[in-house]
Amino acid sequence: MEKTEKIRIRNDVKSFRLFATIALTVLTVITLLPIILIVVASFTDEKVLLADGYNYFPRKLSLDSYYYMVKQGPMIMRSYGITLLVTVVGTLGSILLTTTLAYPMSRKDFKWSGALSFLVFFTMLFNGGVVSSYIMWSSIFGIKDTIFALILPNYLVTAFNVFLVRNYYANSIPTALIESAKIDGAKELTIFVRIMLPLAVPVLATVALFTGLTYWNDWTNGLYYISNPELFGIQNLLIRIMNNIQFLKTGSNAALLGGRVVDLPGTSVRMAMAVIGILPILVIFPFVQKYFVKGVVLGAVKG
Repeated sequence: MEKTEKIRIRNDVKSFRLFATIALTVLTVITLLPIILIVVASFTDEKVLLADGYNYFPRKLSLDSYYYMVKQGPMIMRSYGITLLVTVVGTLGSILLTTTLAYPMSRKDFKWSGALSFLVFFTMLFNGGVVSSYIMWSSIFGIKDTIFALILPNYLVTAFNVFLVRNYYANSIPTALIESAKIDGAKELTIFVRIMLPLAVPVLATVALFTGLTYWNDWTNGLYYISNPELFGIQNLLIRIMNNIQFLKTGSNAALLGGRVVDLPGTSVRMAMAVIGILPILVIFPFVQKYFVKGVVLGAVKG
């Protein structure tokens, strides 16, 4: 009877795994289809794209959009460099400030941890709005048209990430370990650097992924605070290129070009821009995704 029960359980497990594999495969394909369509559209001839719409199997392929992007190569490479710098510096700064703020909030023996948690939580519910933020950063701190305008506002420290790290500290790192370190004479800085940070790698990788994606895809800071084209990140540059193409393709502007409307691959270029924008993320994500689920699950549990 016991053997029959074990066989039944084994068959149930196999059936569940088969069902889960099929379901996840279908979801993966559904997730990949839009990305594949964007890539195919970026290689589709502009006229075919306008006539037939988006198609996984276009009648004619073309590299015109990428030829156009290559001509903009120096600007794109500079903008890539700015975005990469902002992403790296912003992510490292965010991890440093987030982990430092979350550590005292996670310590039950710190008498101000409750008040500190309330202040951080308050920022999730209320903020000053775009106008007051713009006045503060541009007039008081004077970061307009500087690289700091792409790093400091909005993303450097977020309450969600702080609570994610705080809960991970509280739920995953035993209090006895901290008490043992104190008995051995370790100071708070030593405990934080030598114990808390090495044990928090999963949640740190998760926060780095969240923050890095946000900085890489950000265009609002550039829109609000940057007017110098030399400081445009990749997202703002791509928006500018797209606006320039639309301007040149508009018949009302033909007089500026000797009465001739410029034939540029506007729609396919937009798709090529999307490919250029997401390519680095697709390359980096596989290296950090193994920490992603563990960091989110453990960090999201209420401490």
